[in-house]
Amino acid sequence: MKIALGGDHAGYQYKGIVRKQLEALGHEVKDFGPFSDASVDYPDYVHPLSTAVENKEYELGILLCGSGNGVAITANKHAGIRAALCWQKELAVLARSHNNANVLCVPARFVSEEVAQEMVEAFLTTPFEGGRHQTRVSKIACS
Repeated sequence: MKIALGGDHAGYQYKGIVRKQLEALGHEVKDFGPFSDASVDYPDYVHPLSTAVENKEYELGILLCGSGNGVAITANKHAGIRAALCWQKELAVLARSHNNANVLCVPARFVSEEVAQEMVEAFLTTPFEGGRHQTRVSKIACS
């Protein structure tokens, strides 16, 4: 799978861990930044990542920041993005299976590395159920 990866300075350390995880699983990864833990403005990285996922250049995106809120809010400004803020594996499963989320947002300051990796694995391997959920997902975008 082609995966877009990004976030902010607070998610920088976890981003490196997740990148190694994805590459070990054989996925092609594009890192949209940031490339250090120096303070940054997350929209500078989230908008390009979201555009790339929206344009289907990447199948899924993963964003890591301190709370996960800023990256989720920013990503969801894109009509074709369904970014889900998750803090446990079960939420990542539901985000994919019920909401067909295409971007996982991880709150690096509030989850362990292990939980972050479990969420990533669940997000990548859980299929969308479709059916009654597709009807609802089809009503999300405003444009």
